[in-house]
Amino acid sequence: MSEFEGFTIIDAHEHLPPERERVSRRVDVFTMFTHYTSTDLITAGMSREDYEKIIDPEQPLEERWRLFKPYYKVARYTSYFRAARIALREFYGVEDLTDENYLEVSRRVREANKPGIYERVLRDKCRIKVVLTQIGRIPEEDRELLVPILPMRLLTDVSKPSDLEAKGLKPRIDVSNLGDYVAYMKERVERWRREGVVGLKFLARRVEEVSQEKAERLFDRLLEGELMEPKPLWDYLVDKAVDVASEVGWPISVHTGILAGNWGDFTATRPTLLIPLVKRHREAKFDVYHAGIPWVREAGILGKSFPNVWLNLCWCHIVSQEMTCSALTEWLDLVPVNKIIGFGGDYNVPVEKVYGHLVMAREDIARVLADRVSRGLMNREEALEIAHMWFYDNPKELYRLNV
Repeated sequence: MSEFEGFTIIDAHEHLPPERERVSRRVDVFTMFTHYTSTDLITAGMSREDYEKIIDPEQPLEERWRLFKPYYKVARYTSYFRAARIALREFYGVEDLTDENYLEVSRRVREANKPGIYERVLRDKCRIKVVLTQIGRIPEEDRELLVPILPMRLLTDVSKPSDLEAKGLKPRIDVSNLGDYVAYMKERVERWRREGVVGLKFLARRVEEVSQEKAERLFDRLLEGELMEPKPLWDYLVDKAVDVASEVGWPISVHTGILAGNWGDFTATRPTLLIPLVKRHREAKFDVYHAGIPWVREAGILGKSFPNVWLNLCWCHIVSQEMTCSALTEWLDLVPVNKIIGFGGDYNVPVEKVYGHLVMAREDIARVLADRVSRGLMNREEALEIAHMWFYDNPKELYRLNV
């Protein structure tokens, strides 16, 4: 793994806003336990109300620690918590949180929250060249670091005239039929491309094929009022969005499998739901996120069967290192190595945890490739070349990054 520490990294998926948004926030030790760790705290038995108190900087630290401590004790062994603990050790000098050190750690977190934190964490510690970030808009700052991917819903989610108005379109003036709206989609994508956007993202769902005639009738009804069943029009517009994105060379990033937080029905984003869409758009490129966890084998077969599918391990290492290693071991049997992307931290405010996640990703990839070397299935030089592809070359090529 030590050889990997010298690699330049392309971080293939984050939700990081411009640095100014991070340093303008009031932060403390509990900032390190936002984003994902909340899932395990609540699963361990913490109430949502207590979690909201813990992350509220207006509340006394002592009271928040009292609420946090018993659940930290039982949740701290999960992969979500391991990333936070690695970050605490690396940036704030503690192996674990205790009654004796949590106040001091809070002070250190506050002191470090100043301009340059992205440089220190992402550039210096992680050696990240660029971050593919998804914040629902094009970042206003830090554009040498933050490369945007935008949500497809900005184009496809329309079910009433006010949805058009929210996009700056006057119904029956700017847009009088479906053809006008598709022309708007093309213009918008071309403008985004000029502004540095490199892809679109949506959640895996079964997208049915809808005829143009039916879609035109639905769009005409939309202009008259709200659609009672908007999905067929959504299906049609997703197909169009994939076509338009492909014309400018953009991949389609797809959230598959596990959902963030508690109580979500992750079966709604099973990776095999993509098959009809992938089959219809053979010239498009689909970046399948999160290994489809828990359907890592289905994702692997999807990547094997369809030349236009890539497999992305973003988020995976902090969901479960064991499941990720198992998936990657099987994928090496299934998929050419140029179709796998090794890392994306998938964080927003707690940027320090990107480093924690990267350490875990290096561990997992080193473990899987070392096993292959030990079995005589590849040599050390080949393993290093493959690892570099996963951390850098493959996302660079797929997203046509100018780095």
